[in-house]
Amino acid sequence: MAGRGFRWYHHITTRTVEKIFKHACEKAVIRKDVTAHTLRHSFATHLLERGTDLRYIQELLGHKSNKTTEIYTHVSTKDIGKIKSPLDSLNIKEMTK
Repeated sequence: MAGRGFRWYHHITTRTVEKIFKHACEKAVIRKDVTAHTLRHSFATHLLERGTDLRYIQELLGHKSNKTTEIYTHVSTKDIGKIKSPLDSLNIKEMTK
């Protein structure tokens, strides 16, 4: 049936993903100890840092519990210094005069 617009889809095993990832790391001369799970974790963290809602990340990762996805919230502290308090917008100097 190939060639007539019909495609066979096969699931890829975890072991196959690990082998492909290991080969890619060797080819890219990555010397750190990384795994396919490291890539998955980085993906989720980057989505979170870019403002993606945690519920969407949960769906993308296939987590049944939001508690599992919330693990990524403690890792993502990149932009915490950019958070402004509503009090920061008050002009306190003018108020004390």
